[in-house]
Amino acid sequence: MSEALLYTQVGAIVTLTMNQDATRNAISSDEMIDAFEQAALKINRDDSVSVVILTGAGKAFSSGGNVKDMHEKQGMFGGSPVELREGYRRGIQRIPLAMHNLEVPLIAAVNGPAIGAGCDLAMMCDMRIASTKAKFAESFAKIGIIPGDGGAWFLPRAIGMSRACEMAFTGEAVDAETALSWGMVSEVTEPEALIPAAEALAARIAVNPPRSLRMTKKLLKEGQKVSLETLLELSASMQSLAHHTSDHSEAVAAMLEKRAPSFSGQ
Repeated sequence: MSEALLYTQVGAIVTLTMNQDATRNAISSDEMIDAFEQAALKINRDDSVSVVILTGAGKAFSSGGNVKDMHEKQGMFGGSPVELREGYRRGIQRIPLAMHNLEVPLIAAVNGPAIGAGCDLAMMCDMRIASTKAKFAESFAKIGIIPGDGGAWFLPRAIGMSRACEMAFTGEAVDAETALSWGMVSEVTEPEALIPAAEALAARIAVNPPRSLRMTKKLLKEGQKVSLETLLELSASMQSLAHHTSDHSEAVAAMLEKRAPSFSGQ
């Protein structure tokens, strides 16, 4: 995988680490965008993966778009309005699509500032744990642009419309404790405890059958956009598959026999 996004796997847990400290883990470069897409495809095709942790190297989680490139109007930020539109569609917008289509549970371990598109990246995750050093800013208004990476879709779903409007219209940052009180994150830790806390949560998830985890995530995602009747029909179809997995049989047997289950992923 790319050096921009480090990919490590221990057991059923994959950790993705944004590794461009010089740009505070900006995510607008072709290298980083490609790396996110490739990692998501690799994970979706690998049945040995049950859960993913996303974090940043260095002091920042992610600074979002590279402001220097914006100033110099280069890369995806250069060209005519038509070219800029295509730059976003073919550039950074590939990340929200990749993250939204990730089939396994995704935990953001927010180690530092998550700014602009970096804030939105954290909102693309299913769960978020923050270090006391973390802060979140939907800061696009501060530099005279709008959330072009899907933030207007992800942020209200994470914290509700009123809080999302407050963040987007002021552009102001909120600290980790505020994020916790708003339900943006589920836990705040000291910096040195962040990755262990994320790994502990990932381990609690990974003990469950991998196929049921993927189907459960699919149902949770679909439940945000379809009618109850449609979701019930989809649930019935998936449940018919789940009942015929070896892991379901093993889970029931282990529960009745009062022992720990041993899952095969089948």
